[in-house]
Amino acid sequence: MEYVYAALLLHKAGEEITEEKIGTIVSAAGIDVDSVRAKALVAALEGVDIEEAISKTAITAPVAATTTPAAEPIEEPAEAEEKEEEKKEEEEEESGMEGLGALFG
Repeated sequence: MEYVYAALLLHKAGEEITEEKIGTIVSAAGIDVDSVRAKALVAALEGVDIEEAISKTAITAPVAATTTPAAEPIEEPAEAEEKEEEKKEEEEEESGMEGLGALFG
């Protein structure tokens, strides 16, 4: 991932994306440079319109974020059971109150 970030930084700066420049950026971040990975990335990016790839990603990323359901908080089983019991008790109390209302109503 750090190699891709380095390539994006070079692109943003208007610099040519080369193995050496990627290595320099990765090294500056304190990461040991794997020249094979840098070479593979440069080869993979050859002929790729990075600006177009970024714009396509920028358009689809918010859509994916809005269609992903929010994570429900995880409850302990005991807590879930207590909540269910509380709901049942509240429902019983409410139905009992309705009966009293009809009686005195």
